[in-house]
Amino acid sequence: MKARIKFTKTGSMRFIGHLDVLRYFQKAMRRADINVSYSKGFSPHQLMSFTSPLGIGLSSDAEYLDVTLEETDAPKVMADRINSVMNDEIRVKGFTYLKDSAKPSMAALVACDYIIAIKPGKSSLLEEKAFVKDKICSFMSQDKIEVLKKTKKSEKLIDIKQGIYNMAGSLHEFEEITGRGFQENGELCLDKECTPVLCCRLASGSVSNIKPGLVLEELCHFSGIAYDEYAYQVHRLEMYAETGGKLVPMMEYDAVQL
Repeated sequence: MKARIKFTKTGSMRFIGHLDVLRYFQKAMRRADINVSYSKGFSPHQLMSFTSPLGIGLSSDAEYLDVTLEETDAPKVMADRINSVMNDEIRVKGFTYLKDSAKPSMAALVACDYIIAIKPGKSSLLEEKAFVKDKICSFMSQDKIEVLKKTKKSEKLIDIKQGIYNMAGSLHEFEEITGRGFQENGELCLDKECTPVLCCRLASGSVSNIKPGLVLEELCHFSGIAYDEYAYQVHRLEMYAETGGKLVPMMEYDAVQL
């Protein structure tokens, strides 16, 4: 049966790359004695896939892993079994079973929510709430927001405005705009020494993928602020799929109602 796992990635684990996180979960499943399905063929491997893995250094409250299981138990029991063999910086926050027809979460992903915060010992004009609110309004009122996007092979000018769903200068304002409460089930996993200055919902996935660092850099340039990528901590709040013209958290998409 297919299942989806929601987990956090914080602290020193945010410096662990995707392949090492994959190996970490493979070993955790074995330690927790969870019977994961394997692929067929010459080199069998556990059937699991991740939704848009984080870049190195980013932390998250909402990472997702899809896995196929040979045996099942109550979702809370499964989550507790996995957490019993995990460290404190990667914790399972949710476990749900999926419909047989469910497609991989990576294929369904359309948007992500982020908090951008100032790291301890750093400072920025973005900490001034009135300043950032005014700049966000002016920034988003532009007809186009063109940035130079660089890849390994080329660079081109793209308009990212359509990929920015919402922006706000505080989590409270962002919750009002999006209609979501990100602290309803406990505190965020963002480092408490960091100072949140910006929240945004951005297009993600295979069709359009806007990185929060790119938006932050352009906002800083627009506002006349020197941009220092090492002064900011990016923290992912949630991932979304789309159904019926509405965004739904990935945990709810194609989930079986028990």
